[in-house]
Parts: sequence; C-alpha cells; structure tokens
Amino acid sequence: MSDIIHVLSDAVANQIAAGEVIQRPASVVKELMENAVDAGATSIKVIVKDAGKALVQVVDNGQGMSESDARLCFERHATSKITNAVDLFAIQTRGFRGEALASIAAVAEVSVKTRRPDDELGTHVNIAGSQLKIQEPVQTPPGSNFQVKNLFFNIPARRKFLKSDRTELRLIINEFNHVALTHQDIECTLIHDQIEILQLKSTNLRQRIIGVFGKAVNSYLIPLETETTIIKIGGFIGKPEHARKKYGEQFFFVNNRYIKHPYFHKAIMNGYQQILAADHIPSYFIFFETDPSKIDVNIHPSKTEIKFEDERAIWQILLAAVREAIGRNNLSPSLDFSKEGVIDIPILTKETEVRVPGIDTNPEYNPFDVEQTYQGDRKHHLYKENRVEGWEQLFEPTPESAIAGNKYLQIKNKYILSPVKSGLMVIDQRRAHERILYERIIKAHEKRQPLAQQSLFPETILLNPADYQVCLEMADKLENLGFDIRDFGNNSVVVHGIPSDMSPAKTSDTLEMMLEQYKTLQSELDMGAIERVARATSSSSAIHYGKQLSDIEMQELVDQLFGCGNPNNTPSGKSIVRIIDLGELDNFF
Repeated sequence: MSDIIHVLSDAVANQIAAGEVIQRPASVVKELMENAVDAGATSIKVIVKDAGKALVQVVDNGQGMSESDARLCFERHATSKITNAVDLFAIQTRGFRGEALASIAAVAEVSVKTRRPDDELGTHVNIAGSQLKIQEPVQTPPGSNFQVKNLFFNIPARRKFLKSDRTELRLIINEFNHVALTHQDIECTLIHDQIEILQLKSTNLRQRIIGVFGKAVNSYLIPLETETTIIKIGGFIGKPEHARKKYGEQFFFVNNRYIKHPYFHKAIMNGYQQILAADHIPSYFIFFETDPSKIDVNIHPSKTEIKFEDERAIWQILLAAVREAIGRNNLSPSLDFSKEGVIDIPILTKETEVRVPGIDTNPEYNPFDVEQTYQGDRKHHLYKENRVEGWEQLFEPTPESAIAGNKYLQIKNKYILSPVKSGLMVIDQRRAHERILYERIIKAHEKRQPLAQQSLFPETILLNPADYQVCLEMADKLENLGFDIRDFGNNSVVVHGIPSDMSPAKTSDTLEMMLEQYKTLQSELDMGAIERVARATSSSSAIHYGKQLSDIEMQELVDQLFGCGNPNNTPSGKSIVRIIDLGELDNFF
C-alpha cells in the first residue's frame, strides 16, 4: 500500500491560511491599514469599489519598501515586525505574523507600487493567486500604494457567500473606524465608488470621535482617566441619559489595538449600576496602556482577542475609574433645589387673622368598601391615605382596575394577570405587543397593504456612516411595511411616513433600534430579509416596560395576542404567556 500523507503545495497552503486571515473585503482594509500605520504613515487613503469586491486600494505616505522587500513581503511568515520568539512577548506593532499579504495575494490580484523617500525610483510588483506576474521599476511617490482587485476570484464559493454591497461596506467602515480611532494623529480618508464617506483630519481623541460618530456625540462624552502601576486607562464614557438599548459605540483599545473583551464590559456596566436601566448600554471609548509583556495578542488571527496577565486587578481599576468619572461629573442622583412646586409659607403680620385649624372627617367612610372608596375625588384621596403601606410594591392599581369584577390586573407596569380555569395567567405586555406587531407586519407585506401614516413635518435623521448604509439597505423592504424613508445624502435620511402603529414622537430612537436589531439578526443565515426587517421593527416599536395600561388597553392587547397564529412565543422564541396552575399556587401557602 502506498503512502497517503503528502505535503500541500504553497498555493494551497496559502489559500487555507487566507481562510482564517482574509474573510471578506473588510479584512483586507484592516490588514493594509495596519501595515500603513506600522510603516509610520501620517496619511492613509482607502478607496473601495463595489464594497471592496472589485477593488480595495490603500495609499499611504509611510517609509515604503526596497525592491527586494517589495517582493519578499508576499511570502508566508515574512515580516519586519519580529525576528525571534522573544519578540512575541513585547509586540508594539499592529501586525507581526507575516501572513496577511501572503493570504491576500493567494485569493486576489494584488498590485503594489512602493518607494522609500531616499530612492529615486520605486518598485512595482503584481501578484495573482500567489504567482508573480510583474516586478519592475516605476516612478511613484514615497510610501506604498496597494491595489487588491477581484477578491476571491479563484475561490468562487467564498465569493458567493459575501453579503450585499451595503453590508460589506458597513463592515469596511467599522474596520476603518477601529484604526482611525486609535491613531488620531493620522489623516484618514475613506472613498467608496468615488463618493467620500469619511475624511478625518489629524486631531485629538475627542474630535476624532466626533468626526466618526457625528457632532451629537460631543454633548454626552465624559472624560475618563486613571493611572496605576499595572495599567493606564484613558478615553471617554457616555452620560447615562444617552444610553441606548443597543450596542454600537462600545470600544476597547489596548496599546492602540482594537480588542473585544466581554469581561471588561461587565466592569463598565457595574460602574453604571443603579443609575442606568438594566436593558440600556452606555457608550464608551476606553484606551488601555500597559507593558506589552503583560498581554498576549497571539491568540487569534484577527488579533482582537487579548489575554491580560492581571485581568482581575484591571477589572477593579476600570470599575473604580468609571464610578469616579460619573461622580466627578455629578451624574449620580442628587437633591433638587428648584423652587418649582415649593410650598408657599405666608409671613404673619399684626393684621393676619389667626384661625384654629380644623379637621374634616367623614363618619360614613368605610375603608372596606372599595366602590365607596372611589366615589368622588375626596374619597379617592381618603383611599390613598388609608391604604396599607407597601401595597404599591406588589400591585399598580388604578381607580378603574381596582373596581370589583375587572378581568385583568397590571403588575409593576410589566405583566398582565388574569384568572383562568386552571389557575392564574401571566402575560408579558411588551413581548405580547411584539408578537402582535410582527404578525401584523407580515400580513400587511403579504397583502401589499402597509398601514402607513404620513408625517406632517418630515424628520431628518443624521446617522453614522455604518448605520446609514444599513438604513439604505433596508429602505425598500421598509417601504412595504409602511415606512417612507428617503435618502438625503451626507449620511442623512428623511422620514416622510411611518407605520400607523408607531409613535411619531420617537421616530429617530425607533429607527436606530431597528437598525441595530437588523444588524444583529444578519448572522442568522436561514432568515429572509423581510422577516429580519419585521422582527427588527416589531422589537423596536413594541410598548416598553413601565407603560401603564388602562382596562380597555389590556383587554385589546390580550384579545389581539390570542388572535395571533402563535400567541405563546415572540418571533425570537421567548415566552409570552405562562399559566401558574392551582397546585403551584397552593404550594405557595
């Protein structure tokens, strides 16, 4: 029997490696921009066509490469960042493995023109599918000019699984922002299909954040700064009142490298404890500076997963820094010394008539007669004064819902209770409304009869570049659901109409929540675009916890819920209704 184990060719090995390093056009942008940063560039221009599928071009004014380096840089494990294993424990550069350019050249047509400032001529190298096509002298400005064309031309299966142009462009913008935020001293420009998306001048951190996310972010940035022997922490956190029910403006950076760290995210959330709603997420831009030997960045090819030597200690330092920043800016609850609503205490004079205070009593009042309690404003006042202290912690009775014979009772403005034959039915009001809206939206789409209302005064909404692309991607589908959203240019849209179920007062908040929900659901490959939009719309438009419902509203909500095809679960599968049977109730006692 012949041997079955053999060594793969370099071309196949490079394509396998490319699958880990280069997953989409955004990966190319990330790697080339980081190389430009490591080359000492003060200006980086990124030009993409067809969301990077046709072209990704990165031009920098860095130190450039010699003729031999320009060819060698495309070999696997060829790098200028490290020389031996010891260097892995003191990495200061963005890249170090020497895999990125080799991986890109294995799955695309790559051309680079580069020249060092002291050289008279530069070098032009062209490689496609790891095969050298051209290497010749060329006249070019100092720095490097990389052009990556026809990404995945030799791996059609990988190219087929790329998302829509708007989705891929959004991911490119995200990677561009990661590099731009960490290097405020570098001028960064992003151009897509000859349209300038972002142009960021060299500036400080606050201005760079404003340049990326818009002027509105400036009003809620709180400086964060602390320095210890373990780590130095700087950056900004957001004011609690500007927190949102979505992720989007949450960033960690260590030694100017973007990272993801759920453990440190918990420290941020704990810092906002008791001043932030449980389902809200604050914005933050946190920069760590630490000894490179105290962290390990060599964990994953994307280099966004980092291990810290003193994670627990850093967690405590970060928590203390967040709480100090919040306290220093007087964002904790405070006493209100405003004069509005203050009791007016009259000043006595010699002419003032002094009267003995009287006490009004009602001898016919019966505290056990509920109907009598609510007859008239005065008796309603007596009920409020004589009710058992602490009752409101269990129930939220209204004058209407307390009347004997009512079928539904709302608890803490969150759950609806109703007696049934087998026991007690508990309904989550927000989830119920989400299911109702979802099925209504799907039916309206199927019948091509969206329930829409036109706005008397159209609202212009400014979005960050990434969300702007998502909104344009959703626009056609939203039109079938009752939205009338039109492109206004410069990362802005104008809302001319909304579904009849939606409140016009919260159009911008609802739209932003819809965009974030839509981005989150894009990872579910088995879900159609219309279903994604319907789920995002219903989730963001459903009534929030804390809304007090009248008896009629509760009745309508329950009736509409049980008129749905699936009243038991939300579109995402969460439970809406639970029956507590009599046996379970008996066990309580």
